[in-house]
Amino acid sequence: MTDETIRTVYLDYAATTPVDDAVVEAMLPFLGTRFGNPNSLYAMGRDSYRALEEARDTFASAIGAAAPGEVVFTGCGTEADNAAVLGIATAAKARNKGAHIIVSAFEHHAVLEPAKRLGKQGFEVSIVRPREDGIVYPEDLAALVRDDTVLVSVMHGNNELGTVQPLKELAEVAHRAGAYVHTDAIQTLGKIEWDAADLGVDAASFSAHKIYGPKGVGALYLKRGTPFEPLLIGGGQESKKRSGTQNVAGIVGLTKALQLMIAERETESPRLRALRDRVIEGILAMPNSLLNGGRDVPRLPHIANLVLKGVEGESMLLQLDNKGIAVSTGSACSSGSLEPSHVLLAIGCPPEVAHGSLRVTVGRFTTEDDVDYLLETLPPIVERLRAMSPVYAKMFGSGA
Repeated sequence: MTDETIRTVYLDYAATTPVDDAVVEAMLPFLGTRFGNPNSLYAMGRDSYRALEEARDTFASAIGAAAPGEVVFTGCGTEADNAAVLGIATAAKARNKGAHIIVSAFEHHAVLEPAKRLGKQGFEVSIVRPREDGIVYPEDLAALVRDDTVLVSVMHGNNELGTVQPLKELAEVAHRAGAYVHTDAIQTLGKIEWDAADLGVDAASFSAHKIYGPKGVGALYLKRGTPFEPLLIGGGQESKKRSGTQNVAGIVGLTKALQLMIAERETESPRLRALRDRVIEGILAMPNSLLNGGRDVPRLPHIANLVLKGVEGESMLLQLDNKGIAVSTGSACSSGSLEPSHVLLAIGCPPEVAHGSLRVTVGRFTTEDDVDYLLETLPPIVERLRAMSPVYAKMFGSGA
């Protein structure tokens, strides 16, 4: 036993966020007395329905949708991604528009796996690769788009690298060929300016738990006129686009969380950016380390992804966890995998190098002291692991 007190430092805000107290307060009535089914006609149901539609109005306005009906509430971001990719491609093919789709190589698996399924159902799937700087370039997409392309899906802000894609330009390329455009905007919602009309996308996926809202609720922006075959069928809720009784409490929480993010963004984004840059500079000061993605490309303010060469990311994560620091080696949704990050491989990072990745993401409750604690704790851990690593010795010699 030891009397040493280990502090807790959470630096994995891209994986999930704590629910804000104000969000909990907004949700509580709908977990208690205002529990009515929003699809019921009596007074309690109508009360829930009003709250649901008020949330839809607010959310639609916040993301630049042309009308509240362009917002479909879902059970999570993964469902929104699945519904968009499968639903748009299937409906477009049924209209004889073609059977070719394009997705980027560093999409979340919630996009990649539906694309694979479509590939088994007669669609041709092309992969557009980001370059070494973590950006998908319009000219690279243009080289793949064809007359029979029905859907292009490129995530707005990458969840591992933090690089922000030129979505407006990518959408213009796709639209010139008559294709529809979906984007996974789960990491960008609330963090940077987001306007559906300005970006020109036809569909976008969002999630509450990345913006200090509850888990188990998301949203899909679906521009009016976009072909769509619903993923969930049954009761016909959400204008027949997503059957199932709506999670009114969660939807209210999602909307409140987004309002808070937008209200504080002007001051919070620069603060997060400064903390992120402090993490980057501190880790790059260590020998044989590198930043994944370009330094001079647009980036989300909260994500830093670096490689400590010759060290296993999982070992770093566990050693840091023993010191009370929570970080990631990549996407939390696949952290159980021993395979190197498909995102890092997509930008040309060799597998043996990608294994040493560390994703640090800051958030609303991160302090300078938290970052200092990480930068004090990490170097001796890396030094110990490298001293035991035959990979590091092979890369740089035993005296490195």
